[in-house]
Amino acid sequence: MNDPIDFKDVINKAVNQWVKKLQNTVYSNTRFDHFARSWSRLTGKPIAFNVALLVILSWIITGPLFGFSDTWQLIINTATTIVTFLMVFLLQHTQNRNTDALQVKLDELIRSIAEANNDLLDLEEMEEEELALLRRQYVELARISRQRKGKQKSEL
Repeated sequence: MNDPIDFKDVINKAVNQWVKKLQNTVYSNTRFDHFARSWSRLTGKPIAFNVALLVILSWIITGPLFGFSDTWQLIINTATTIVTFLMVFLLQHTQNRNTDALQVKLDELIRSIAEANNDLLDLEEMEEEELALLRRQYVELARISRQRKGKQKSEL
């Protein structure tokens, strides 16, 4: 009548579905991106600071109730470690995304100016040595420009 449930089959199917979702990087990246941006915005507001302050004050106030025990200290240490660990990844993701967006905007500005050096469009992809060489060239250009301006002012 009732067929026995093969839990191994059920678990395998569930795992396979989960793996397929994880393999769909567009799906997971979009969801994580939305999650990270939302939490970054939320934690950057004064209310987040006030909530954190309230949690710490509550912890301090409960100290005498728990006799300032090791467990009492472990609670705040564990909680702050977990929050800090997770926030590092969220903030880094948001920072990377913002940097990428800013880079695209700068690239578009460079591309749209006729006199601009289009070789500068992908500086972020260059090796350190190449970037250092370009930096020295632009420092030299700035020095020459300041010298010209200094001569022009002295002639006036």
